[in-house]
Amino acid sequence: MTSPELPTSLSSAPRRRFIAAGSAMACALALPSLAARAQSRPVLKAGDQKGGLRALLEAAGALDGIAYDIQWSEFPAAAPLAEALNAGAVDSGPIGDAPLIFALAAGTRVKAIGANRSDAYGTAVLVRPDSPLRSAADLKGRSVATNRGSIGHFVTLKAITAAGLQPGDVNLRFLPPADAKLALTQGSVDAWATWEPYTAMAETAGHARVLVGGRGLLPGLSYLAATDAAIAAKRPVLQDFLQRVAQAQQWANRNVGSYSATLARVIGISPEAARLQFERRQQAWVPIDERVVADQQATADFYARVGLIKAPLQVAGTFDKGFALPG
Repeated sequence: MTSPELPTSLSSAPRRRFIAAGSAMACALALPSLAARAQSRPVLKAGDQKGGLRALLEAAGALDGIAYDIQWSEFPAAAPLAEALNAGAVDSGPIGDAPLIFALAAGTRVKAIGANRSDAYGTAVLVRPDSPLRSAADLKGRSVATNRGSIGHFVTLKAITAAGLQPGDVNLRFLPPADAKLALTQGSVDAWATWEPYTAMAETAGHARVLVGGRGLLPGLSYLAATDAAIAAKRPVLQDFLQRVAQAQQWANRNVGSYSATLARVIGISPEAARLQFERRQQAWVPIDERVVADQQATADFYARVGLIKAPLQVAGTFDKGFALPG
């Protein structure tokens, strides 16, 4: 389609005004269609924990070509992430097995849509390098800082009960990670129960050593959880997101150096800590099978037995097995 010729009698100044007006009109006519296209893109409100999914996806280039927008929100631990899920402030996020049970028992309407297994060593009870404590049994009568209902709380209870102690034999102080680390380094608590990357950060900085690691005590499970509302409204988006996360994990396992460097940059930790926590976790996304459900049920039963949840929880209904992993 050719543009209409301008009258030859128009001077150059009116001609410029005519052209400018035409351009402005064309832009105005285009804006509604651009806005409509922007509004038609779904938005995934993605929660994350420090050292979690965003760094993984960015390092792998796994967000290229997505057909939806992502609004990221980062949380220092699972408890505030679970609160955001409960409030509908985020649609989905990574959460450990024990915090998920704690959230479900509190009435949070979420389901696990993807399962991840890793070596649980870095979920650990830490002490200062010069601490006289040498085993879980030495925690009797001592103070341990951790998040209530977190995997740090879980590993503490598993460690002391395996050593023949009772939950009341230790003094638990519920603090977020930054405050718990400060309490440990300043000597106001005897131990800090935490998880990766905090464990690796404390070790590589010389602030702490592992008293008891989670290997052999915990199943090493974590999940991608999503709210019931998001599953109903954004299922294709969540399916695509899970696939990209799992593919990014496969890439990271093949490219440890590149991933560790990006992780260090994105979350602001040392390259040494980033690499240490990644290499020893050996993460892999796995199908939600009978073993996953059984391990999660055992964790729920333990939490009920030690009184952290008020009533037994049957976990089978807390999984949505309709989300596929990459082939």
